[in-house]
Amino acid sequence: MVEVGAGGTSQARFERDVISDTLAIRLRQLETGSAALVFGRIDHDDDNGGDSFYIGRLGVWDADQDPVVVDWRAPISESFYRATASDPMGLERRRHFATRGRELLGIDDELFGDLSRFDGEAADGSRLKGEGALIRALETARTGRLGDIVATIQGEQDEVIRAALPGVVVVQGGPGTGKTVVALHRAAYLLYSHRFPLAGQGVLVVGPNRLFLAYIEQVLPSLGEAGVQMATLGDLVVPDAIVEGVDPQPIAHLKGDLVMVDVLRRALRQRQRPLREDIVLGYGLQRLRLTVEQSADIVTQARRRFRTHNAARAFVKSEVFAALATSARDEVSAETVRERSRHLPEVREALEWMWPVLTPAQLLHDFLGARALLRAAGGTDVAPERMETLHRPWSSAEDVRWSTADAPLLDECRALLGFRPGRRDEDEVRTYGHIVVDEAQDLSPMELRMLDRRSLNGSMTIVGDIAQATGAWAHDDWEGVLEHIDQKRPSRRVELTIGYRIPAPLMDVAARALRVAAPDLAPARSIREDGDPPRLLEVPAESDLGEAVVSATRYELDRIEHGNVAIIVPASLVVTVSDALDRAGVKYGRATRSGLDQKVTVVPVGLVKGLEVDAAMVVEPDRIVGEEPQGDRSLYVALTRATRRLTIIHQQPLPPALS
Repeated sequence: MVEVGAGGTSQARFERDVISDTLAIRLRQLETGSAALVFGRIDHDDDNGGDSFYIGRLGVWDADQDPVVVDWRAPISESFYRATASDPMGLERRRHFATRGRELLGIDDELFGDLSRFDGEAADGSRLKGEGALIRALETARTGRLGDIVATIQGEQDEVIRAALPGVVVVQGGPGTGKTVVALHRAAYLLYSHRFPLAGQGVLVVGPNRLFLAYIEQVLPSLGEAGVQMATLGDLVVPDAIVEGVDPQPIAHLKGDLVMVDVLRRALRQRQRPLREDIVLGYGLQRLRLTVEQSADIVTQARRRFRTHNAARAFVKSEVFAALATSARDEVSAETVRERSRHLPEVREALEWMWPVLTPAQLLHDFLGARALLRAAGGTDVAPERMETLHRPWSSAEDVRWSTADAPLLDECRALLGFRPGRRDEDEVRTYGHIVVDEAQDLSPMELRMLDRRSLNGSMTIVGDIAQATGAWAHDDWEGVLEHIDQKRPSRRVELTIGYRIPAPLMDVAARALRVAAPDLAPARSIREDGDPPRLLEVPAESDLGEAVVSATRYELDRIEHGNVAIIVPASLVVTVSDALDRAGVKYGRATRSGLDQKVTVVPVGLVKGLEVDAAMVVEPDRIVGEEPQGDRSLYVALTRATRRLTIIHQQPLPPALS
């Protein structure tokens, strides 16, 4: 308890509030939930002092400030993740504690020093660290939320996590290699090792959709970092904009093209207009006049002098009143004219016509709602008929629902417009000291431009898998992504090659799909050689597909016990499968912002990327291939979600990758 007695000074109350906030933040950092605090120990050999250290989620010291538990991110903990038989890093022994919650299940020891005890694979550093604890963690039932891997981080993952802060780190990793959780651990590590300045500058994690964010939201708090902002691109645009829904691929592709930068500039110029006729005001016994030519000159000067639109509004107003004052027969000051005429309807209408104050939503919605404006703004860059595909009926800007592809357009409008007068804090873009971007292989040039605008110093971790690029702007290599990011330093690229999540029998099926989806990429090497083989269920033409899905769902539930099941379907079958489950009385959930909370979840294939489940049921793979813009890659994504069991259900013929 932090208290200030009666009569305390303002400074004492301020200090009390600071101490109270600091304590609250520290208590949140120390909250590890049901997870075990300690998961390992390192024993140094005699040449390196012979000391032992327990490794855990957080650092703990005794009353004499001697370490009881060392934070996993501390420099001395590096050998726990990096030591190999050929380079023991001064260790004599590495110990892993296998736990379930706070129950100790087992202890695994690795001894160093005598290389003759290791085979060639172990000696070259490729041997798994804490293999027993790792396998137990991998075989634990999924909870519907991504868990941390702090106790079982492997060497190639640790290299990414502890990479230097400056510049862009690109992490390419196939399904099950842990790229997402590695990126989140990297965010936690950077906040620990660069607390100043990152605590003030902020760290941002960007995911593809809210379902994905709900899935990963517990990882960083479990590592003691609760202050990281997690968002979709739509969450980063102006606060009053509601971003949901997906455009058809041709429209999404156009909205993501960098040509839209010039299109939006021309759209804004359409709102910077000279008068169509002179305005004349009565002013006592004389008349004041603003001519069309004068208004055109004011607009031209404002465009030349100011970088952003809203910043020029004050200049336009002052020039309008100055021109009116100059037209007076008797001398009068511009300030006097302003005070006496600023509320007149003619003056207000003239200013709104010449140079209105605009929000991004107003500018973009008015633009997309007028076919004539769309055709004119396309210029020579975009054919008029293609620009008209962006048209949608006009309604109130406050009521419109934006698509995900509109988010970078709104952000570009915000950059062009700048701050509204008196609303700098509300309109200012937040920048971050480090940005983690997951599923970056699908981001359009406009989306990457939007992210780059929020990077304070060019420090980013970009994560994805080219083979899983399924969006309207699916990239074939990382060069296509990096060319749209301002790199202040050379980028570093890392590939994760070991598959931890997917058993080998399931990976073999996925590898067949990979050869069609991305023939230049090699599948990850699965460390789990054993596992249930995939089930292939063909539904006779005369049978009901929904009933077959219900029967298969019950079969899987009996076998996974405490795990979860995802029924992955093409978008056209969501209603069909859901209705069948309803009729059969099977409890299930829909893929929503709340994540995979139910034991059974129906997930459209377009939302399944990045998720993992115990059992995956892929329904009608041929329809997935036919309906999705990148059908073969979407099928590959669907086939690589399961950690234990995979069922493929089809009534139509299988696609070539699976037949």
